Amino acid sequence: MFGRSALQAVDIERPVLDLSGEGLRAILRIMIAGSEDHGGIERYVDAVKLKSSMFQEALAGGAVQSLDLETFKGLCTFMSTVRRRAGLWLHEDAFGQMYEAINDLFAREDAIDARIEGFCERFPRDKEHRWVRDLATEMLHNADPERVPLMNRWVWDAKSNSGVIREIWHADDVDHIKIPVGDGYGTYLVLREELSQFLSDEGFFRDVLQYVDILCAQIYAQYICEQGSSYLRTDFSAPEDPMQHTRRLLGLDGVRSGNGKTRLKSVDGEAFILDDSKLLNRVNN
Repeated sequence: MFGRSALQAVDIERPVLDLSGEGLRAILRIMIAGSEDHGGIERYVDAVKLKSSMFQEALAGGAVQSLDLETFKGLCTFMSTVRRRAGLWLHEDAFGQMYEAINDLFAREDAIDARIEGFCERFPRDKEHRWVRDLATEMLHNADPERVPLMNRWVWDAKSNSGVIREIWHADDVDHIKIPVGDGYGTYLVLREELSQFLSDEGFFRDVLQYVDILCAQIYAQYICEQGSSYLRTDFSAPEDPMQHTRRLLGLDGVRSGNGKTRLKSVDGEAFILDDSKLLNRVNN
């Protein structure tokens, strides 16, 4: 659909994505208009950057070796498809296994898909633990957003033929076809390139990585509002404003700015404050 980047890794399978430019422009307009009541789209961009900086501080450059349970709980606050399902691992007896899995995820130097698969192998491979893949992809993406695109199941799940790609696929009978696209690293990389080019064509030249994440969340938020989602239904109820689901998908629900600090509140009511030094501290509600 859009122009291809000149930098393409030869060892990554790169599918062709037939995306709807008209559909994307409609969703972009909704995203821009919907954000006005919350300080404008730039506030969302800043919040995504701030979230990423917290993950980088906790996980990148060897910092993961010092990861403790309280910090991990803070990270979970920003991961909407993880935080309500990771409860069994948020106590000292179980965190040792989680800590080892996270350390291995960041210590390995092989392909992204292999690292994610290795992480998932450490947990039961059943329906109740499908969130584990989202945990791996969220941590990798937020800690290194330039290298690792957003790879959550709500972005694309080839098995269920659902996600952002389906919602913007260019086809008259999209509801009745199986989209011939896998869910490996290359798919998400191409999607980001396509959306980055789209945004550039629409006049967005700065903070494109963050805009891509927000746009993806807005695309799937539209789906949630219109039809609901089987694996997100427990987390997402009827929205009070058009950007509510977008914020939740990005893990930004509960963000409150003021006095040089950003307050974040998880869906279970637990509050956190990220101050100007980007250190996460638990506080009372």
